[in-house]
Amino acid sequence: MKIVDTICLLGLAAIWGASFLFMRIIAPVLGALPTAFFRVLLGAIGLLVILALLKVRLHFKGKLGRTMLLGMINSGIPFVMYSLAARVLPAGYSAIFNATTPLMGIVIGALFFADRPTLPKLAGVVLGIAGVAVLTGAGPVQLSMQVVLGAGACLVATACYGLASFLTKRWITDQGGLDSKLLAFGSQVGATLVLLPVFAGSVLTAAPASWGGGGVWTALACLGLVCTALAYILYFHLIASIGPVKSLTVTFLIPPFGILWGALFLGEQISWAHAAGGALIGLAVWMVLKPAPAVPTGKAQLEG
Repeated sequence: MKIVDTICLLGLAAIWGASFLFMRIIAPVLGALPTAFFRVLLGAIGLLVILALLKVRLHFKGKLGRTMLLGMINSGIPFVMYSLAARVLPAGYSAIFNATTPLMGIVIGALFFADRPTLPKLAGVVLGIAGVAVLTGAGPVQLSMQVVLGAGACLVATACYGLASFLTKRWITDQGGLDSKLLAFGSQVGATLVLLPVFAGSVLTAAPASWGGGGVWTALACLGLVCTALAYILYFHLIASIGPVKSLTVTFLIPPFGILWGALFLGEQISWAHAAGGALIGLAVWMVLKPAPAVPTGKAQLEG
């Protein structure tokens, strides 16, 4: 992997690790839907400004519809799910659950893309489930139905990420590609349009008790402009450069940052369950992503 791609991968992990910190600040005040909606709206605005400054033409090569649909799958639904989880789970929890994305990619690939998993990959999925169970059941947050539902919301989000990575390759990369900035912008516009009526309905029926203060909106600006606009440019660049599976390894790098930011800025407790659950999920991701052993060619076998 090129040095620039390695730097992008580490930078993306640090940025997305911070997103769980910001959601933990915002969602308990504004609620899940407003948090997700303003995140994609600010992300779309930030990307539009970036495109204007860089003088990038808004030419989607006939892929605008698919790009917007990707936004619903890769941003709209996951952001709502993580915002729901942020109301009950520490930032470190959500960051660790996010690391199950490659495992979900294996399941999604086997179910819908004829990507047959090997035995080590299936074992990795089982280990990943065990890691989620350890963290949920033995972490510093007392186990309750809310915690279980929060964990489930995180897993729905990672399933969407796994699906979106395959669809991005099939719909965009394998069809001639698209500038990563345009892909990021189109996806956030699509997510915004999907969430707009849902957000409007929620405000009309049950508006937030408080719209927060300066701290909440500063966190929201960081979430939308940095953790969404900038982050998705990096992410789609990585998919085009190193492929969807390797790009998903960013989820393995996010938990240390998520736990670190939560401990430093929110005073979240770190326990052995973080290490045990995170280690199981990390081992699972390694089993899923490790290269298959090389198969000798016929010529090599004859020479042997």
